[in-house]
Amino acid sequence: MNMYRYWTICLILAGTATFVHYREGPDRQVARDQLSDLPKQLAGKTATDQPIDAETLEVLGAGDFLSRVYSSDESAEPISLFIGYFPSQRTGTTIHSPKNCLPGSGWAFESSSTVMLKDVAGKTHRIGEYVIANEDNRQFVIYWYQAHGRSVSNEYMAKIYLVSDAIQMNRTDGALVRVITPVRSSGQLSEAKLRAEAFVRELFPALPRFIPD
Repeated sequence: MNMYRYWTICLILAGTATFVHYREGPDRQVARDQLSDLPKQLAGKTATDQPIDAETLEVLGAGDFLSRVYSSDESAEPISLFIGYFPSQRTGTTIHSPKNCLPGSGWAFESSSTVMLKDVAGKTHRIGEYVIANEDNRQFVIYWYQAHGRSVSNEYMAKIYLVSDAIQMNRTDGALVRVITPVRSSGQLSEAKLRAEAFVRELFPALPRFIPD
């Protein structure tokens, strides 16, 4: 990354934080359902809720969080789903990029890309896809930031939209959605990608109840 781009990004992030924090007036709140009501039957799989420990919740801050594992049977490869919804990002509580968390947990990035994916309802979404590795363990990951009917894969674009929506809509709510499935061998990478994408195609139409447009 050249220095011009680096400082441009720094200025954008600093400006975002300053504007969102000091703009007068509370966020306009929009009715939504709790993430715990997300269907447990999805894409032919059944979910098991996973507890989120108190330390992690403290780091995440104020919001609504869901951690689940979806699987069709014991022999099938599972799909892990995490959603973090933040009703306001004005008071220092902001969405954390998964790219910042994984290296500290021992995972390294093997590849990353941005993909346009069409869901089962025919709507196209921009998502991020990457492969991560920790020694002999590999996982295929899909993630995106979602707010106000929009999905983006780039954290800097998400910050820009945050400022724009705060000005135009008086809303700073938004969410991070992350889907992970294991890659058992190098030959199964394409299978993991297809499995995760098929799940996400079914997931997208269900989300507006919980992440309002």
